[in-house]
Amino acid sequence: MDDEDELGLAKEIKEACLQYLIRREHSQQELLRKVSEKGYPKPSILIIIEELAEQGWQSDARFAESYARSRVHKGIGPLRIKAELQQRGAAGHPFDMVAEDIAGSWYELLQQVYQKKYADRPYENQKEQLKRCRFLQQRGFANDMIRRVMSE
Repeated sequence: MDDEDELGLAKEIKEACLQYLIRREHSQQELLRKVSEKGYPKPSILIIIEELAEQGWQSDARFAESYARSRVHKGIGPLRIKAELQQRGAAGHPFDMVAEDIAGSWYELLQQVYQKKYADRPYENQKEQLKRCRFLQQRGFANDMIRRVMSE
């Protein structure tokens, strides 16, 4: 492959990456997967993604915050968000401030989720209590917070 072909390939890869980034934030891992599905070589894609990150077009930290914000709006807790970010290649970026911005704290978000689902209906037996606990665990909230909200 000569220089002109390499430049053309780099331009195509960059355009493909930017098409994804225009729509929404993507992690580097997501971009690599999506663009490589189009048949471009991974080493070339990685070089372009690094350039885009240096130029500020792509940011895993920005992706993590954006993703966490959308999940918090849906009532998802910190444990699940952390696991989902890890799957998307953006683990290690802080996102706790998103819950503080939206709900005040993770505990307040948990209270909102619980109130929305169960609207002050007291549970009648242990089976119902366990059902509610499982629901909140699946949402990604820690057991200690769940115990606290259930005891109120």
